[in-house]
Amino acid sequence: MTIAALDVPRDVEDASAEELLRWAHDQFRGRICLTCSWQRQSSVLVHLLGELGLGVPVVELDTQLFFKETYETRDRLVERYGLRLERPHVISVAEQALREGPNLWERDPDRCCAIRKVEPLERALAPYDAWITGIRREQSPTRANAAKVEWSERYGVWKIQPLADWDAKRVQAYIAVNEIPYNPLHDAGFPSIGCIPCTRPVREGEEERAGRWAGSDKLECGIHGNTRLVKESSD
Repeated sequence: MTIAALDVPRDVEDASAEELLRWAHDQFRGRICLTCSWQRQSSVLVHLLGELGLGVPVVELDTQLFFKETYETRDRLVERYGLRLERPHVISVAEQALREGPNLWERDPDRCCAIRKVEPLERALAPYDAWITGIRREQSPTRANAAKVEWSERYGVWKIQPLADWDAKRVQAYIAVNEIPYNPLHDAGFPSIGCIPCTRPVREGEEERAGRWAGSDKLECGIHGNTRLVKESSD
């Protein structure tokens, strides 16, 4: 799919998270979704959409390898906000082992992420024109230039990133003030939380995502690649 026409406001980078979510909801009414990994940013976005009264479906990419605390956080958010989850099919870990060999995440983490995250997301985003994500520029060097509105070449959708300019302190403060359920692993040295085999606590002074795929040069699971910045409207 080629890039679609969109009138991006000139001041979009100055928009608050609430303003951006309202704008995106109006632009893509019925054709926009939110993906959740049940980390702090997921909690914030779920709460923001609920407070704004914007009924946006939530896509959960359940790799079947999440921490117990992650699933418990999901259940608390679903109950509190009445979320409607969409779960693209992911093959079982046992089936993956038969096809690819055991512990693929150790031998070829990119292949494992492709099977358990990227390919399911491609199917999940097919009905949509826009996708709300929790990417923040502070998280890692690979995300430092993330824009609040980007075009995803990989999925053929617009990426809406309302928290791009938020830092971790602001995220945690928002959660505390609004008493939002969040993943307790964040309080146990896990600023970024993924699958059990590929996530460890970070050490003092390390970047937020240093605990992901530690010991390798891998920084991303692959679902956020191939985006293009777009020119804003002059209106």
